[in-house]
Amino acid sequence: MSRVSRLFTPETLILASALLIGVLAALLVTWGNPPNMGICVGCFLRDISGGLNLHSAAPVQYLRPEILGFVLGSFGAAYAFREFRARGGSAPIIRFLLGAFVMVGILMFMGCPVRALLRLAGGDLNAILGLAGTAFGAFVGVLLLKRGFTLGRSSRLPAAAGWVMPAIMLGLLLLAIVTPSFITASTSGPGSMYAPLVVSLAVGLLVGILAQRTRMCFVGGWRDLFLVKDTYLFRAIVGLFVGALVVNLILTFGMGNEYFRLGFAGQPAAHANHLWNFLGMTLVGIGATQLGGCPLRQLVLSGEGDTDAAVTVLGLLAGAAVAHNFGLAASGAGPTTLGMWAVVIGLAVCIGLGLLVGEKSILPGFLTRHKV
Repeated sequence: MSRVSRLFTPETLILASALLIGVLAALLVTWGNPPNMGICVGCFLRDISGGLNLHSAAPVQYLRPEILGFVLGSFGAAYAFREFRARGGSAPIIRFLLGAFVMVGILMFMGCPVRALLRLAGGDLNAILGLAGTAFGAFVGVLLLKRGFTLGRSSRLPAAAGWVMPAIMLGLLLLAIVTPSFITASTSGPGSMYAPLVVSLAVGLLVGILAQRTRMCFVGGWRDLFLVKDTYLFRAIVGLFVGALVVNLILTFGMGNEYFRLGFAGQPAAHANHLWNFLGMTLVGIGATQLGGCPLRQLVLSGEGDTDAAVTVLGLLAGAAVAHNFGLAASGAGPTTLGMWAVVIGLAVCIGLGLLVGEKSILPGFLTRHKV
């Protein structure tokens, strides 16, 4: 084996890709995105939900081009490498429900698994509780998988079915460019902070391509570590954190800007309620493990033609709308009472589905038998 082939192994490629994404995520903040939120799949989907007027929380409404780029980049890469395959039909209604509850957990913590790493790379120690919750949730999800939980196999579908989500994202991109009157954009708050559209889209496309080629997943890394002791996907977790941390430290200590602030208090778009930071991301870890991937992975899979992942993305958007319309989302002041109840219910639903759905359902046999 030549030195070049030994250098460009799948392991080094996913690590290098994650390092680059971490660097770009940190730079997106300097280009206009909210602090410690260069990339947050959950927050950005929430903003898109608001931009489409699915919720009326004025500070978080904007059609984020990064999300559109994730799907379109994955779509292009999948076609280029002949990996696009339309498939679906694996418990779509359960996937929609799990996607909605995953978003409830994200909005309790105020960030997805990607943003948890970026928050920590910016010095936000509250992210430690979020990462611990993600890992614990993935561990619980692995226990449910080992017990036999499964959403069943997907089936091959006509190619046009797999084009739907990329087509939707292309349509949203056109709306983001044209900005018709029925599209809402924040004038204050995180939704009003964004990098130039061309920059955001270019980063999104690159991330979509890299994530599609490497299969990176920021919950799957924990899942595989616990399930089969495999560290391939975990390299993405390490790489993204290191890439963002290095950039933040250089910008802060080398150039006099404040992109790294160590501590629990006063962190941007965050709260310091440790219990609910942990439980919110525990819900995300369990739900994403049951779904087969984190929100970023779901977007990438939807670009590859996976309509089950597309349904999950729709569930995430719906969860964001419900969370903000009914006061479930946390804020810098902390979680709401309704949000706490929603997380508890979400945990109960995820664990309940884990026990009821699959090869070892706790339901009596006569309730699971059916005729075909």
